[in-house]
Amino acid sequence: MVRAGLTADRLVAAAAELADEVGFDNVSLSALARRFGVRDASLYSHVRSLDDLRARLALRAGGEMIELIANAVAGRAGKDALAAFAGAYREYAHRHPGRYEATRIRLDPALVGDSPAMRRTAEITYGMLRAYGLAEPDLTDAVRLLRSTFHGYCALEATGGFAAPRDPGLSWDKAIEALHMALTHWPREGGGRD
Repeated sequence: MVRAGLTADRLVAAAAELADEVGFDNVSLSALARRFGVRDASLYSHVRSLDDLRARLALRAGGEMIELIANAVAGRAGKDALAAFAGAYREYAHRHPGRYEATRIRLDPALVGDSPAMRRTAEITYGMLRAYGLAEPDLTDAVRLLRSTFHGYCALEATGGFAAPRDPGLSWDKAIEALHMALTHWPREGGGRD
């Protein structure tokens, strides 16, 4: 019998906490069932599988992250918006390492298309980049550059990959300055203005 009050939302919230505690790859239905004091089978009336749970967790984490980013960039443009966006991204990765890792998994395109959080992510990211005068296909290229830079930096930082004595925060600031310069002088498709 399923414990009263157990819902998919409560399971995903508990999975998010568990991911931050033990790492996203260590989230399992068994660990979640133990947390609620139920049998594994009880969870299947709320989630279809571990993959389903992980996809729901990824969407939840993506929504949390974009909410933090949206609040940070509100009312800002250009370099200020880029720095605020980047800062909120890094803050989320630091504060919620397991949830952040969940945002990196590949999701079914149908789930992404139906997700208000994913649509909002695209709107905010592309809106910030349009302030640099970018249009497609340059927007897609710029999004890929930002995502690669932010994720790579956060991943290296999380694993202690920066051994030099210089404060990684100072290097982060330089990286944002370099990205701002790259976006300002973007090599536009078709030889448009520089």
